[in-house]
Parts: sequence; structure tokens; C-alpha cells
Amino acid sequence: MGIILLKLRFRARWQRRDRCFRWVKLPRNLGGFCLILSAVFGMLMTSVSIKAGSALPSATREPKIKRSIPSPLPDHPGNIYLEGDLVRVALPESLPGGELKWRVCDDADQVLRQGVLPRDSDRGNSLGLGCLGIGWYRVDFLELDGTRVGWTPAAVLARLSAPVPQDSPVCVDSAAAWFARNDPLHQRRLANLAALAGVNWVRDRMRWGEMEPQNGTFATNTTYDSSAAIHHAAGLKVLQVFHDTPVWARQEGDGSGHFARDLRRVHRWAQTMASRFRGRVQAWEPWNEANVPSFGGHTVDEMCSWQKAAWLGFKAGDPRLIIGWNATAAVPTEEHATGIMANETHPYFDTYNFHTYDWPHSYLQLWPPAWTASGGRSIWITEADRGFHHDKRAPWFDLSPRGERLKAEYLAQEYASSLYAGADRHFHFILGHYHEPNGVQFGLLRLDLTPRPAYVALAAAGRFLAGARCLGRWRPAPDVNIVAFSAYPDGRRQDVLVMWAEKEVDWEGRGATRVSWPLPANYPVRQIYDYLGRKQSGLPPRELTSSPLWVLAPSGASSCLPLEHPDLPVAEPDRTGSTRPTVVLQALFPPSARVRVEDKPWSEGYAYRFRPGEPLDFQLCAYQFDGKPARGRVWIEQAPGGWTVEPVSWNFELSSMDRQVRSARFVTTGPKDGGITGGWIVLRGDFGRAGWPVIALRLVNASP
Repeated sequence: MGIILLKLRFRARWQRRDRCFRWVKLPRNLGGFCLILSAVFGMLMTSVSIKAGSALPSATREPKIKRSIPSPLPDHPGNIYLEGDLVRVALPESLPGGELKWRVCDDADQVLRQGVLPRDSDRGNSLGLGCLGIGWYRVDFLELDGTRVGWTPAAVLARLSAPVPQDSPVCVDSAAAWFARNDPLHQRRLANLAALAGVNWVRDRMRWGEMEPQNGTFATNTTYDSSAAIHHAAGLKVLQVFHDTPVWARQEGDGSGHFARDLRRVHRWAQTMASRFRGRVQAWEPWNEANVPSFGGHTVDEMCSWQKAAWLGFKAGDPRLIIGWNATAAVPTEEHATGIMANETHPYFDTYNFHTYDWPHSYLQLWPPAWTASGGRSIWITEADRGFHHDKRAPWFDLSPRGERLKAEYLAQEYASSLYAGADRHFHFILGHYHEPNGVQFGLLRLDLTPRPAYVALAAAGRFLAGARCLGRWRPAPDVNIVAFSAYPDGRRQDVLVMWAEKEVDWEGRGATRVSWPLPANYPVRQIYDYLGRKQSGLPPRELTSSPLWVLAPSGASSCLPLEHPDLPVAEPDRTGSTRPTVVLQALFPPSARVRVEDKPWSEGYAYRFRPGEPLDFQLCAYQFDGKPARGRVWIEQAPGGWTVEPVSWNFELSSMDRQVRSARFVTTGPKDGGITGGWIVLRGDFGRAGWPVIALRLVNASP
């Protein structure tokens, strides 16, 4: 399908890691310490503080869209039904023509019902199974001697009792415009299956080069137009992302995965797209994983300059849009957070977006740098999963039965842990059938849209975490996790506990933990549901296992539990609008000046390399993204000791939408034996009413 993001090396590495986190890291030199103080001061000047909780800036609130209770499409794509429906499954095309037996098994491989399938001429193209309860089912087709010759999955979901709340945290990465390229019917099916699962937002993908194949010439009636309209009609909010640069907008030597060097191009593109998709797309990410080689391997200052230009363009086209940070991947680092703060980027994103493929038990340890980078903005995890290797059998690339169950049990753990660790919206990766060449299957649906068990588990999360707000976590014993929420399952406000017992191990060791039932006897349990959303009968179980349980109780019941609360960031009311610079600074270095840095294991980042005593030449660009001219000066506000800068300042006179370029040179005067380790150089501008723009560049010593 030409689908999506190749993160082969990174995800292959992520399958094996289990890392600890060091929260406090002292700066390497006094200049770095001053930089952090300067960044913190800048944050205070824009009225952003770090406290418990998080929220969107007041200038941007999550939009409300028209939404009703979803119903399945008439043809029930993927053999997916709602509770109370008569289930009828499409027969696999590859079945032999003779008389066959059939049987229906549940996720525990228990046979629920069986029968005989007539010969080909009498059987039709589907099989009626009657009513089935909520759950995932495997329908086997067998020769009369018991040899299985085919199978197909089916699912029954709970029928939602109320529309999905506008602030529900359960979201999914869909990429429907690519999975169902130029196929509105298939897009409609994907949108319907997402809606039935109770998700709030879907993440879609767009190619700039297809939308604007020539400079200023935009395609019409594209797969992106139909996908956005179809998802909007299905009552789903759309987060759109793009991560390619058209040939005509590239500098010679750059690939499609590198930012356009002229930021006016992305500003105009963003403004045009915001206007074009007004009302159908509610949020945008201006790039995808810009910090990894597959998508450009950009430095943090490049990401910040790009973010500023894109934000100004999107807001010019539709001020109501939510603009996320151009989502980064791999383990968050303090250095990346320092770069975002030092570049004073917080006024240019409404949500801080990043991706995780780590184990949920490590979220709380790994995410503090992301909390810092967010500047108190709402945190959105716009890709998340933990890959499981498939069986290598084309074209389905299914997981083993054990793998399918573990992956389905993982879903509740992932969402609950993410929301406790500070996420406001969490997008699981990915709805459609998608496997990577490294042998990992990520899709919740199979190639023909039939469900994997994890899709049914997603629907359980969508139901029980509807409108959820995390109340805290309780760990009464080692390996025991209880995360409490105030939510609206079935349209009724209740306390919801997500409970499971699991060791901090990889897939091979998971699924075997068992502990005694941890809830106090006086906790007022209303109902317990299993990981697929099936109601459990009788008293609470004697044991808690690695298979998550959803426990419903009256609203406020969890106040009796000793819940923990992580210290998360929150934004004060946003007052940055009047002081946000419309002049944006950008540094252009030769490709040879870029070097990969690994600030902590499993992280990804880039900086500029230098050698003591050798000049480092670059171009300083200034843009005015406003309708008025701007005149000002840029100077070096901070540099580590042992550096000289030529010249010491630069003057600019910018007309509306103007770009001017100046030459610049850095030289270190310190010893050539590596005594200068590097640091941050900060350039500051004063353009009067157009603002005080800043750019902060990270340099590292590349001496042998």
C-alpha cells in the first residue's frame, strides 16, 4: 500500500529496552546553566508555569462537533456487530467447494456452537451465527475429518448508550486516507469501525507533494478531502499530519523527508490547508518524528523554527485550529526540552505531541523531560504501541494466539498508564492492517477489516474511559496496578478502576502474574468487566491477573483509596497572543555540520558539530509572517566561553512575508584538545511591535 512510516531500526531497538530515568541532570557548564535560567525566565514572561495537571491554552479549546450514537454500516464490514444483533460472517473466498463443518470459538479457544456448511452450490456467501455476546470470535471451517481449511474472525461490541464525550481521551491512529487511497467506501468503513469503538479523535496522514504538485497549484477532490469529510460525517475529530516536502520546494540534495529550507513555503501551505479543511480537520501536526533520520534528522532549532512558521500559517487560515508540536519519537531527553524552552517555542503549539513505543510501566519514569518540554500545554501521545512479531505468513501476518491475547490485554494497560503519566489524548498505533519489514504487526484490524482481539479491547477502553479524567494510581503490592478515573461509561458518571497484575518484563514473560484480590472488601463495586468488555458475574474474583479488569463504582468511591498523583505540568491562562513574535529566525548549516547525539539510551537527536579553532559557517535567516513591515537587529545574546562570532550583530529590514539572509561564522578560540565540549549559542532579535524573536543552537565538539 505504500504505507506509512519506516522506523525499522528504532522500533526494532524499542522491542528490547527497559530503561530507568534520571530526573535531575546538572548543566555541563555555566553557559548551559544560564541558558536554562533564561529559558525559565522567558516562560514566566509568557505566563506559563509548571504545576499539577494540564490544559489547553485558553486561546485554543477543543472543538465540539456534531456527534450521535454510531451504528454499524448495513454490510457490517469486518464481521463486526453490536450486542443484540444477529451475527452473520462472510465466508472466506478460499474455502473448498465440498461439504464442510464449522465451529465458533471464543478468545479462550472454547467451542461455543458448531454446525455443517452445505456444498458450494447451496451455501451462499455468508454464514448466520445467531446472537453472540460481547467478545471476539474465531469461526473455523473444517473438512469432515477435522482438518481446518479456513477461518475468519468476528466481533460483538457493546452498543454505546450515549455519544462519545467531546473530551474523551481514547483516540486511534487511522491513516485512512492512505489505507483506503481514493476509495471513499473503504474510508467510510474505517471511519465507522473507529466510531463504533468509541474513539474521540482519529489521526490521518497527508502528502504535501500530492496536494500541491506544483508551486501554487493545488489538487482537487483528493483522497484527503474525502477522508476528512467522511470522518467528520461519522462524528470523529481529525488530527492531520504531513511529513514530506514536494520536489519543487526542496533544496538540491535534500530528500522528501527534510523540511523545506524556505519557511515561507510551509507558512503558505499551512494557511491554505487550514482554510481548505476548515471544519473537517480540527487539529494539525506540522511534521512527524522530525528528530529521526527517516523524517529528516532535524536539530531542535530547526524543529522550533519550522513549528513557528507553520503555527502562524495555520492560525492565519483558521484561528480555531489546535496545532500540536511536530511530534517527536524515541525517549524524551532533557536536552530536547532545553532546546524547546531556549527557542521560546511554547507560544507556537497548543498541544505537546510525541510518540512512545516503550512499555507502559516505564512511562512515568521516561516522560518528565516531555512534561518540561510541554511548558504546561496539554500532552497528546499521537502514536503508541509495543510491537509484537507476527507469524511471517503472508498476506495476513497474524500474531500467534498467545500473542493476540497478550496484545489485547495490553490495550487497557497502555491507555491507563498513559493517562496517569500525564497524557490528555492517547492515540494507539494503528487501526488498519499494518506490518513492518522488521516482522512486527501493529494493526488492530486484519487485511479484510476483520478484527483482532485488540480491536475489541480498544472498544472496551472507548466505552469505559468515555470522558475520563484520571484520579490517580494505587499500587498496593509489587506488580499490582490500579488506576482510577472519573468517567462516563454508558453515559453515566462513575468511578472506573483499571486493574491488572504484571511484572516489568518483555512479551516472553508476560501473562503469568497472579496476586490476591487487592480491593478492600468495603469498596462499592457495581460491576466488573474483563479486558474485552464482558460483564463478569458473581462476587469479585479471588485473584487479579495480567488480564486487565474494568471495575465500575459510584462516582466518588475511589476517594477512599490511597491514590498517588504525579506532579504534572499545567498552563496558566494563555496571555502570549499579544507578545508572540511574527518575525521568525532560522539557521541554515551545511549538511556536513549535522551530527547525531544520543543523550540517553534509546533517544534520538541532532546537533551541529564543530572543531576547536575551525570556523563554522552558516546562514541566518529572518522572516516576517505578518502584513506589516518590520525593522530590527539580531545579536548574540549568549555563547559559551572561548567563542567568537562574526559579525557581532545583523540588521534586517523586512517587508510583509519577506525573507532575508545574512552570513555568519562561529569560531572557537579554546584549545584543540577537546577542552571545549560545546554548548548553546543564543541569538536574540528586537523588531519592535513584531516581537523579540530568538533562536538557540546546540553545538557539540566533534574533535577525534
